[in-house]
Amino acid sequence: MLRSEATRRSCRLVILTVLFIVVVTGRAAAQGFISPSFGYNFAGDAGCPSVTDCESKNWNLGVSLGFLGSVVGFEGEFTYEDAFAGERSGGASKVVTMMGNFMLAPRIKIVQPYGLAGIGLIKTTVENTIAGTDETENQIGWTVGGGVLVFVHRHIALKGDIRHYHSFEALELLGLDLDFEGENKIDFGRAAFGVVFAF
Repeated sequence: MLRSEATRRSCRLVILTVLFIVVVTGRAAAQGFISPSFGYNFAGDAGCPSVTDCESKNWNLGVSLGFLGSVVGFEGEFTYEDAFAGERSGGASKVVTMMGNFMLAPRIKIVQPYGLAGIGLIKTTVENTIAGTDETENQIGWTVGGGVLVFVHRHIALKGDIRHYHSFEALELLGLDLDFEGENKIDFGRAAFGVVFAF
């Protein structure tokens, strides 16, 4: 009961933070965008040892929506991975991330490199198909990364980036237990490419 209430309060905190930054950034005459992406996880708890040393990539999907100006921006990002730790007999692991990210992205003609940092939710699910059970953890986590946009049209860009995700250690923030009893801390990277549609 206490844990579910903490999860609900954490969700509300993340949503309010995302809405606040969207409003502030939107007023700064930024351009809106939506960006689907295709990528794979690596290092940490993922099935691939590193971004380059990965023989069997488990591809995942993501989408981000936000605002981007000539220097700064913001995005709300969602990713889903249904084979996080690789293909395993008798079980599967899934990871969902929902992050609100601040972006520092100076535009140089058709190229716009960017760095980002954000906070949000990391949901992990481990299924045991033999026993017919699953265990789910919702955690507050952070992300940091960077990449580059190359505009091929005024409203269309190609992007490639690398991000790192990590759940918080045992911390207290505004009375919330960000560690959720210290279970299943998670750490991994994601390499991805995608298309940005600006509007």
